Amino acid sequence: MAPPVASAKLTLSCPLYASDFDPQDNHFLLVGGGGGEGRTGVGNKIALVNTSRKQSISTIVDIDLSRDEDSVTSLAIASSTSSSVTAFAGINSSEKDQNAGKNEHFRSFRLEYPPKTRTDGQDITDGSAQEYKGQTAPLGRASLFKPSTGSKKETYQRITRLSRPCMVNGGQLGAIATGLAPEGEIVLFDAKTNGPMGPWVEARLSTGKAEAADLDIIGLNDAEDVPPGSFTVAYCTDYVVHAFRMTLKQNQPPEPQYAYSEPYPDTFSPTSARSKFRSLRFITPRLLLLLQNRPNRQGADLLLFELSSHLQGRVLSKKRLHKNINSGTALSVTHLPSSGPLQSSQHVIAVAGQDTSISIFTLEHPPSPPFKSMKLQLHTRLASVHPLQITSLSFSTFVPPSEPGKSTPPQYIKLASTSIANTVVVHTLPLLPYPPPSSKSPRQQYKLTSPGRSESAQMTFSIIVATLLIAGSAFLLQAFVEIRGASPEYLGAKGWLSQRIHDYIAVPYVLGNHTNVSNIPTVIPSASSSSASTAISSFIDQVSSSSSSVSTAISSSTDQVSSLSSSVKQQATSTLSDIKRSVTDSPEKAKEAVSAALDAASSAALELNAASQAYSAEGSSTVSTASSAVSSAASSVISPASTKYHHIRDLISRHHHHRRHETSTPNQAVPDMIIHHDDESGNMKAGFYREGRGDVGKRFEELSHKEKEAWMQKLQDAGVWAKEEGEAVLKGVFFGGVGQMIGQAVG
Repeated sequence: MAPPVASAKLTLSCPLYASDFDPQDNHFLLVGGGGGEGRTGVGNKIALVNTSRKQSISTIVDIDLSRDEDSVTSLAIASSTSSSVTAFAGINSSEKDQNAGKNEHFRSFRLEYPPKTRTDGQDITDGSAQEYKGQTAPLGRASLFKPSTGSKKETYQRITRLSRPCMVNGGQLGAIATGLAPEGEIVLFDAKTNGPMGPWVEARLSTGKAEAADLDIIGLNDAEDVPPGSFTVAYCTDYVVHAFRMTLKQNQPPEPQYAYSEPYPDTFSPTSARSKFRSLRFITPRLLLLLQNRPNRQGADLLLFELSSHLQGRVLSKKRLHKNINSGTALSVTHLPSSGPLQSSQHVIAVAGQDTSISIFTLEHPPSPPFKSMKLQLHTRLASVHPLQITSLSFSTFVPPSEPGKSTPPQYIKLASTSIANTVVVHTLPLLPYPPPSSKSPRQQYKLTSPGRSESAQMTFSIIVATLLIAGSAFLLQAFVEIRGASPEYLGAKGWLSQRIHDYIAVPYVLGNHTNVSNIPTVIPSASSSSASTAISSFIDQVSSSSSSVSTAISSSTDQVSSLSSSVKQQATSTLSDIKRSVTDSPEKAKEAVSAALDAASSAALELNAASQAYSAEGSSTVSTASSAVSSAASSVISPASTKYHHIRDLISRHHHHRRHETSTPNQAVPDMIIHHDDESGNMKAGFYREGRGDVGKRFEELSHKEKEAWMQKLQDAGVWAKEEGEAVLKGVFFGGVGQMIGQAVG
């Protein structure tokens, strides 16, 4: 996280459109603006602002300009000394003069600084400097653009840009560009030759109908393949970037090179409009930074752009600005120099959006190519800096201390912004020594942010962290559902908690609709008291007896009847072995076998009945008796086999539901469910009992491990509980042995 950023705000009497810091002293900021030619009632002015204090800024010098002329549209500080500063500004002449073909738009001023210590011994940084009224003097005014040929004279000096003084010969190149002109124009001049008639014009470039959106200049101080004192100039129109090199006092005009063009959208794009370039700044002689606005105010991007030795360009990387920024309005860049030629340096970049926010980025620049690994990193975003649109951004120039060390005071850079809301805001950004003072490295440099991981390393780290978080969350979720009894045990999470905490957390899940506990009767009646094996034996005996009776009754009849009687008896004997074998496996299989026996017996009974009607009344009576016996015996087997164990399952489910909601009915007696297994009869019985239950056994959680295993096996064999349901569903249920009859048996 970025350290806190101190800021100070000052409101002047007019809208502000331009700003620039003194390159030699970051305590002084020059701003300009106004309401234009005097029909608005708002004056025009240039102000020198004292920014030496972090929490407050104040005006040192105010220059009230004529209200009969236009406002300040662009501004740049040309040079400064300890006592004064010289600045160039774009200010149009009056409308009357422009219509007469005279527009002295290029102005120069000298502003005197107040003394560092006043006659009363008080330092100007104490906040009272606004009382000082310094001396100002106009140095000259000139018309550098060609006269406008339009019917309406609207051309103005939109851009004023100056290079840093060249280290070889001290030369300084300046450039201005038109706005609202019938034909765009760029004028290049020698910034050191200013006089009453203006500077010496080096060259003029026509941009045609496409005016320059922005331009920048950088000196080629250490380049080996260009003449000493050369400069590279780059400018952009809405869709094209041009670049060229030139020197002062060259005899031929420069030839701009076509460096880059914004491509047209592909055929399947929802819009045919192209993104437009808004601002341009040099990072190094070979690297440019471009601010580009997407069509239909759909966002803004920063493009890192590389120039070849032949001034052909390519985009290295593209960074989209914050989603709240529909379009960018201003761009500024400053350089934090390295401590040596083999060390990387850092550039700080500020971008203003239409939402009055400022995004601050850093760019780590290696000492030599390739530059493909360079990435813009967001340092901080300052929201709602001004009430209305931001018109300009300016960084102060950082001059590193000559001998940095532990005793060096904190270092800062400052960022100024102006707005049409008459406000100027200065942010003070603290710099960090790098390497840190504790390091053994003898050389130190200052950076806004310490160099971090590369983008690929950062992505790998993020993926690892995300994977660990997902795995940890899945582990905790699995442990939780195991404790709640909603999942089979894989982790053994139930043993991680004390019994008290486990009882509080392990509230079992019961799916489906449940009857409210108040509707559960005190004792649930059982479905039947006969076991499946008893019913099946009775069924076989009755079928065999009926078959014998039928056979005896009609033994004197034809062979056909005798054969039918033998068939019934044979079917009964075969069905007996099937049912006995099935009942040992599971109740469900027994049910299927009994159903098959019932169908066979009913069919046989119908055939016997038909036979009796054909041969004798006595036979008919006997067959009818056999048919009734068969149906009764089969029903007595099927009914308990299909309802007994499902009934016990319902009781367990209801018991579950009641335990989950017992806290919502604290005044209601808690019914206990009791399951009893009679070893003599082999029956399993269950019911609810509210009070006076006496010694009926133990709750499931009170049983020993072996007892739990035995009961779970019995319940599983009976088909009323599955291991996947978990032990939590049996929590609170009483289990009893022989002689502990509870209510009415189930089954």
